Amino acid sequence: MSSQANEPLIRDIVQEVLGRLGRSAPSGAGKAGTPAAAPSPACDRPGPTHAPASRPGRYGVFGDANEACAAAHAAYRQLSEKGVAGRNTVVRIIKEICCAKSKEWGRLELDETKIGRLDHKIEKLEGLRAVPGVEFLQPYGLSGDHGITLEECAPFGVIGAVTPSTHSIPTVACNIISMVAAGNSVVFNAHPGAAKCALAAVRVFNESIHRELGIENLACLIDPPTLDSFQALAKNEHVKLLCVTGGPGVVKAAMASGKRAVCAGPGNPPVLVDGTSCLERAARQVILGAAYDNNVLCIGEKEVFVLDRVFDAFLAALEKNGACRLSGAQVERLTQAAFTFLPGHGGGCAEPVVNRALIGKDVPVLAQAAGINAPAGAPLLFAETEANHPFVQEEQMMPFLPVVRVRSVEEGIEGARIAERGYKHSAMIHSHDVANMTAMAKALETTLFVKNGSCLAGLGNGGEGYPNFSIATTTGEGICNPRTFTRMRRCVMVDKLRIF
Repeated sequence: MSSQANEPLIRDIVQEVLGRLGRSAPSGAGKAGTPAAAPSPACDRPGPTHAPASRPGRYGVFGDANEACAAAHAAYRQLSEKGVAGRNTVVRIIKEICCAKSKEWGRLELDETKIGRLDHKIEKLEGLRAVPGVEFLQPYGLSGDHGITLEECAPFGVIGAVTPSTHSIPTVACNIISMVAAGNSVVFNAHPGAAKCALAAVRVFNESIHRELGIENLACLIDPPTLDSFQALAKNEHVKLLCVTGGPGVVKAAMASGKRAVCAGPGNPPVLVDGTSCLERAARQVILGAAYDNNVLCIGEKEVFVLDRVFDAFLAALEKNGACRLSGAQVERLTQAAFTFLPGHGGGCAEPVVNRALIGKDVPVLAQAAGINAPAGAPLLFAETEANHPFVQEEQMMPFLPVVRVRSVEEGIEGARIAERGYKHSAMIHSHDVANMTAMAKALETTLFVKNGSCLAGLGNGGEGYPNFSIATTTGEGICNPRTFTRMRRCVMVDKLRIF
């Protein structure tokens, strides 16, 4: 692909990375050697939980993408020699370290990103114990008159991965678990806004893996992550698969790279409350999901559609369970703080752009922007809005929940479909009417659809299943697991081998 053809992709990535950091693009963005974004001053100050400076090329940390890929390829070959037992050892190491360092690393990530809540960051790291490993890879066998066929999940080799700022260490960790369980190695190009904590984790992981297995660079990381390092990673001959967890820009770039890509894109999950189930329970579950880590989860409840006949009772249930209600004037103040309105294309309506400075901030910060002091301990702000409100239509990732009044289930499903924006990511319904559940599932076709629970139930927290912070909605693989990072190989033996 020519350099001119690459220019739109470069602009996409620059806008994605810098936009999420709330910064303006530097004049040299996109030029060779230019970092995608500089670390914030707060991140430059060393603290007691920061790992010591890493020497490039040691324990997985490299200054050059191609060197990282070469080291990861050598580690992949070493892992192949260790067999399934070696993979199991790595999975155990990652899970044990994440649990042991959950408090330290939760604080480390929060200090760097200033996004989310400490208690939930700790919980996410501890919850990685439930991420599946080698046991998820079940072979398929077939025998007949003409012989035996065995199909097994084989590794790709080296995987190039991009991780987000919202769940930096958890995403790095669960990617390593899934990818190594499948027999691969990985090279990370972390989000610049959460690169320091990712580096600290990768270094500790590799030290422990090297100590037990003698493999030093099974999970590599490029330091610092730049636009050029992403492009070099995508082009490197050793990289056979890309895994991207992020927004539309970087997902678009990965899919245009020429490599196969597993892409976890954006979401704007809606909720429908039809009044046939317990409103008190529905309110508790909605608060649980929407308030989790200050609503930075891509699966988190972002807007709720409620039937008119139970609307007031549902709002009362939200208040009863601790959420703080805003007035119309307060919502207007918060909206002006939370969005910048750019002129629309072709002279159309102004387009809202989320103020990244408020993403993942605590309830008191948003309440202050709305002109009030929230009650102590309030997990969430909420208010009634129209269906076309920016807080409904944009993935805003803040602990504020817009609630929309609808006259019928059909109107609620259609409003949810429009708000979900065709991402096919996640949706929730609180209902005891199976017909309503089915109608919403068919209309939205989301990867994750949760009935009568919070969004967290979709990742095994309050529901059945397993977690992962890479949910491949754009490319269709769904919640990632070890099988996601394999290719199928068939072994056939032809002969009369049956014993009966």
